Amino acid sequence: MQVATEELTRSSISRDRDQFLRELIRELAGVLEETVGLEEAEGFIAMVGNRIGELMDQEYRGAYEASTLDIRQIAASLVDLKRRIEGGFSVESIGEERIVLVNTACPFGQYVEGKKSLCMMTSNVFGRIVANNAGYARVDLQETIAQGNDRCRVVIDLKEGTGGREYFG
Repeated sequence: MQVATEELTRSSISRDRDQFLRELIRELAGVLEETVGLEEAEGFIAMVGNRIGELMDQEYRGAYEASTLDIRQIAASLVDLKRRIEGGFSVESIGEERIVLVNTACPFGQYVEGKKSLCMMTSNVFGRIVANNAGYARVDLQETIAQGNDRCRVVIDLKEGTGGREYFG
């Protein structure tokens, strides 16, 4: 039996691997949020982000040929990793005790809208990389596209304080 694929090849279906994976992640986040609640969904996604953060930290340390990254290398690594996955992050400021990043394009694209739990991926990947290199990180997602803002603003403190999520090296 022959399958008619020519019509489908010429059709207006736009789905590709990237779109499929973004939809998959959005729906997974949605199912988690609906089934176990936002806080628990954030917890599950945070665990995944932590694991990915560990892997990416090792890659950036290897790229810099360093056992630990300094503050400028950390900031550059965070911006670079988001660039590689089509995020629009840039450095707003870097100080001895704080890195502030802003973002105009979420790697999840339109699929992040209304799925706040997906922001735990950013928080945990950033938190893990920073804490592994600086000993501590407190990540505060002050603005997010998922919450309906036109950008993300991420404040990463290197000293203990209040607000945000804490990560320890």
